[in-house]
Formats: sequence, C-alpha cells, structure tokens
Amino acid sequence: MDQIVAPAVVTPEANAHVSPTIKKRSATTPRIGVFGVGYAKYWEQFEGLYDQMMEKQALFLEKVKKHQAEVIDFGMVDDVQRAYELLPKLKGADLDLIFCDMLTYATSSTFGIIIKSIEVPIVLVALQPDKALDYSKASTHQQLYNDDICSLPEFTGVAVRMGKRVPDVIIGTLHDDAAAEEEIGKYCAIARVLHDLKRARIGHIGHPIEAMLDMHSDATMLTAHFGVHIVQCEAHEIVKKYRHVAEHDVEAEKERILDFFDTPDPVSDPISEKLRDADLEVAARVSVALEEFVEDRKLDGLAYYYEGEDKSDTRLVMTNLIVGNSLLTGAGFPMCGESDLKCCIAMLIMERLGIGGSFAEFHPVDFKENFILVGHDGPHNITIAQGKPVLRSLKKYHGKPGFGAGVEFKIKEGPITMLSITSTYEGRFKFVIAEGTSVEGPIPPTGNTNTRGYFKPDVRTFLRKWVKEGPTHHFALGVGHHAETIKKIGEYLNIESVIVE
Repeated sequence: MDQIVAPAVVTPEANAHVSPTIKKRSATTPRIGVFGVGYAKYWEQFEGLYDQMMEKQALFLEKVKKHQAEVIDFGMVDDVQRAYELLPKLKGADLDLIFCDMLTYATSSTFGIIIKSIEVPIVLVALQPDKALDYSKASTHQQLYNDDICSLPEFTGVAVRMGKRVPDVIIGTLHDDAAAEEEIGKYCAIARVLHDLKRARIGHIGHPIEAMLDMHSDATMLTAHFGVHIVQCEAHEIVKKYRHVAEHDVEAEKERILDFFDTPDPVSDPISEKLRDADLEVAARVSVALEEFVEDRKLDGLAYYYEGEDKSDTRLVMTNLIVGNSLLTGAGFPMCGESDLKCCIAMLIMERLGIGGSFAEFHPVDFKENFILVGHDGPHNITIAQGKPVLRSLKKYHGKPGFGAGVEFKIKEGPITMLSITSTYEGRFKFVIAEGTSVEGPIPPTGNTNTRGYFKPDVRTFLRKWVKEGPTHHFALGVGHHAETIKKIGEYLNIESVIVE
C-alpha cells in the first residue's frame, strides 16, 4: 500500500489572515475500536510475553487517542473462541473504523470471522517495538516480541478467501517512527469523515439550474451511498428570518464582515464596484438570517439555487447568500451554490479532513504560462485564502439573476487537491480526484474566486485526462496533496475512485 500522509488541519493559527470572528463548528469525535491479536499457546511457553503484548497495545492506544478520537479498547484476541465472542461487541459499538493491532504472530482464526462479518473498515497495524533484533543476543522470546509482521500475509490472504477487500496495513516501529504516526493520523481523519457522513444533515433549497444536467441528484441514493440525510427546505424559511433580523445584529454582522474582508476600489471589470453600503447591509442581514436558519434546522451543510420573483424579498435574499455562506463554509458548514448536492458532500469530506474544501470549477486557460484559472462566483471556504479575502459590489451575477456583494480571493499558494463527485449511466457515484499546485500571480478582479492552477505534465494533457473520467463541472478544492486519502474514503464507501495522474 502506498504511504498516505495525514492531512494537516487548517486552523486560524495556520493562516494569519483568518479572523477570530469566524467561530469554527465543534469538531465531532469518531469512534475507533482497537483489538490486539496474539497466539494463546505462547503465554505459558514464554513467561512475561503476554504482559509485554498488553504494554505494546497500551502504547498504540495512546497514539490513537492523540487524534481526538473516542477509542474503545477490546483487549486481546488470541484464539478462535475469543474472536467469536468479540464479534457482537464490535457490531454493537457503532464504530467508524477498527485497528487490528498485530502484537505478535496470531493464527488467522482470530481474524477470519471478524473480517467476514464486519462492514466497518479494518486497518492492520504492525508496529514492532525494536528497530532491529540484537542478533548477538537474539532469542525466540525476543523474536516473538517483535513478530508484528509475521501474520500479515496470513490475515490478508484470509480476507480474500472470505470475499473481502484486502485490509489496509500500517507497517513500522512502535517508537520514533514519524511515517507510522502520520498514517495513524490519516486513518483517524478518515474515521472522522466516515463518522460525519453517516450523520450529516445537508439542507436543499430549490433545484439545479435548469440547463445543468450534471447537477441533478437522487436524495435517496445520497443516503444509500454516503449515509447523509437530505433536508428538503424552503426559501421562505430564510426570507422570514431576514425580515425579522434585529438591527443590532445587523450592525454587529457588518462589523464582522468588514473586519474579515478587504473592500478595494474596482479595477478593470465594468460590472464591479467598490462595496456599496446597501450591498453590505443586505449581505449582513442575510448572513444573520442564514446562520439562524442553519441552527434551527440543525444543518451540517446546504445546497441551494432559487431565483424567486423579480424585485421580491425572495430574490434579494436567495441571490445574496454568498457572503454568509462563505463565512459559514469557513466555520465548517459547507455551502454550495447552483443546488449541487454532490459537490456539497465533496466539500464536507475536505472540511472534515481539515484541508478546506471550496466551491470551484475551471475558468480560462493561460496557454502562455501553462496554468488554468480555478474558481467560482459563489460561496467559498475562506479559511484557505491567500491573503485577505475581498468583497466587491457586482452590478449583476453573470448567468444568474440578482446583484450584490461578491467574494473574491485566491487559494493559498502551494499544493492543492480537487474532488468531483459525479454519477454514471448506471446510477452509481464516482470520485474523480486530482492534485496540482496553486501558483503565485494575479487573478481577474471580478468579484469571484480564482486560483492559478498548475497541473502536470501540462494543462492540455491534464484537462483531456480529467474530462475523460466524466466529472461534474463543479468540484471541491482543498489545500495540500491528499488524493490517496480521498481515494481511500471512496473505497471504504464502495464508490469507484479515480486519481487523474
């Protein structure tokens, strides 16, 4: 298995421009089970070996607990009877991921019924305590103490015989092994994503833009494949709150927005202006209403598109969600325009991995410098902005009704990852994933987010490969290179996952 580096959580401390006025959502806690395996016949043969095994497992448990997970210790399984006794306990624990701690050699009867019967992802962990045997003083006891690797082929082979996919494996040493520590962190992050997908409530208002056939989703299938529940909401729920927002809350929100965003003079785009007081007023009032709506409905995200009658409060509110949505997305509640539920889930996956997750699509190519502009005109994850985000007043939202404040920023320079969740002719979901680089340079001053995205080997070749996988035109954009981690999540969800190399 390729080594997969744990994603680095994006925090305000990691980005100096992130304002303390964005209050992050309370992080959820995944439930991770740990059981060790060994061979019962050894304990009478080698005095003290069993206690050493339990000491090794205690050290591993502490490594997992460091990643803000609820860790359930199921002890040692050292014969087939204990494996059968453990099975109902694992099933009843509502786990998101299981670590099988390979403490020494163990017969695969300690594992066979478990891998056959458990649908939760299982990761085999083989971390031997010594970096090498002391060959001049080696003993059978010392070998068994370090025999963490011995059963790996037996266990993976039995998984195949049981009709299951081969479990992932962490191989390394119990002490001073940075690569192993990173992999443990990566699987804990994956557990958090799986935990939240099973419980997420994603709001949905309106419908996709009528012409966008790639946007349409079946809410029941989203529950079937991801576990999320789609909460069907109405535009008037936000509009009603908008009409009753207290003035002191509006003033406080205006201060918060001006504290977080820059408001420069217009540059070259004739439809953009310096942020107008009227647009700030509307954006602030809508932001307060939206936050109340999300709280009342207990939502973890929202996908929306609703036009409303011309010159109505409904149109004013539903076309001015961008600022409030960007603040909420930065706080951990992904918001997705054009009613793209699939992209909202992609953004949720990235947010829970701690790598951002911004609403994005491809914009014009720069064939001179071999990059493509990546961005969108809607809500974004402003915690991964390079520098201070910008607000501009837009006289029109291109391709959509309405006018008002638009969010403009560039994704943090450095490695980036994209995830498009699409669906096939057979009705199954598919992850299309790629890695690139956000490079330095100016972006169009259009009140939209844009990043200079560089993809190997060159922009033409990359785009040909990307579009051949049948993605949607939207995708979630995050910081860092995490394609293998996201592919692993897709595999655990039994969703086809392709990395566009």
